[in-house]
Amino acid sequence: MTEKLYYQDSYLSEFEAKVLSCAQKGNKYEVVLSGTAFFPEGGGQTADTGILSEGEKTVQVLDVQEKEGILVHETDGPLTEGAWIKGKLNFQERFIKMQEHTGEHIVSGIVYKRFGYQNVGFHLGKEEVTMDYNGPLTEEELREIEYEANRAVAEDVPIVVLEPSREELKDIFYRSKMEIEGQVRIVQIPGYDSCACCAPHVKTTGSVGMIKITGAIRYKGGMRLSLHCGFRALLDYRQKETSVKQISNRLSAKQEEVFEAVKRMEQEIAALKEKNKKLQEKLVAAALKEEEKKLAEHAGANLILFVEDMDAAAMRNFVNEAMEKTEGVCGVFAGTEESGFRYVLGQREGSIHMIGKPLNEAFHGKGGGKPPMIQGSLKGNEEKIRAFLEETEG
Repeated sequence: MTEKLYYQDSYLSEFEAKVLSCAQKGNKYEVVLSGTAFFPEGGGQTADTGILSEGEKTVQVLDVQEKEGILVHETDGPLTEGAWIKGKLNFQERFIKMQEHTGEHIVSGIVYKRFGYQNVGFHLGKEEVTMDYNGPLTEEELREIEYEANRAVAEDVPIVVLEPSREELKDIFYRSKMEIEGQVRIVQIPGYDSCACCAPHVKTTGSVGMIKITGAIRYKGGMRLSLHCGFRALLDYRQKETSVKQISNRLSAKQEEVFEAVKRMEQEIAALKEKNKKLQEKLVAAALKEEEKKLAEHAGANLILFVEDMDAAAMRNFVNEAMEKTEGVCGVFAGTEESGFRYVLGQREGSIHMIGKPLNEAFHGKGGGKPPMIQGSLKGNEEKIRAFLEETEG
């Protein structure tokens, strides 16, 4: 059994231990030590990382897994069996995990105490923390939970870790996602939570720092919350602060007025879209009138329009109206010969998809659809595309 030094002191960042075994596995090595401060993956939390040093030689600890009480360190190099080594954790990473995991306990304890919801899922990764609860929470309730959690931080409550006997366990209330065999380890935050947990935690709630719920979505009949605590909460705030500054500069608005500025921009965009829609309708009508002249000279002629820009709805409107005027191929090609064309093609009679496939093959295009209309994109010369459509029948 590996001695779990992180249970003796969760703030231990350096230690010495003996190499009990080292076995190569692929291009990595599996190292077992007499004792370790590296916490293995477990309880929804990823493993600690860091280094192991044997004299002048240093190897990276990439992962740690527990197998029947033995902790196996995955490293990028070998160590000598029987040698004494020094281990050093990436403690900044460890401390952030302890902040976030303790913060999760505080939030989950409050959710259980107030609403009776169980934490049925937990993940503490390198980017985010997520918690799944088996019941819904409103926005107002989430704000209240967040405020109470930060009050727990301000109270700087000492964290208590218990390893009770089976007899003592009968008189202790604690949350647990599963039935636990063997020794049960309970992490208590007096007044807020009592939960079975195998992970290391900070010593007092004050070390958690600010607790911020950053996201909440409906999930499997309950809620999935995203959380940041302490240094990660600070990093999250800085990133969002940078975004708000950049947006406020672009909008020439004060940071606290960004939302109103965005609303005004949305209204302006909506007005421009409506104006553009009317202009596109006029363009379609004018283009149809111009193309109809061909029908007077040649019944059943194709009605094909090439324009630099036209939105998808206007393109379809042109084709729909054009199909009422001719049995030929109707279409719009929007774009340029240099950048390529988006197209919509239709034909009242015939199999328009029989035209689309050879058209795409001839002009390096892609697309498809069902009669009477197809759409896609291609590259080619206007004159050659017109000639191709004149020669091809659907």
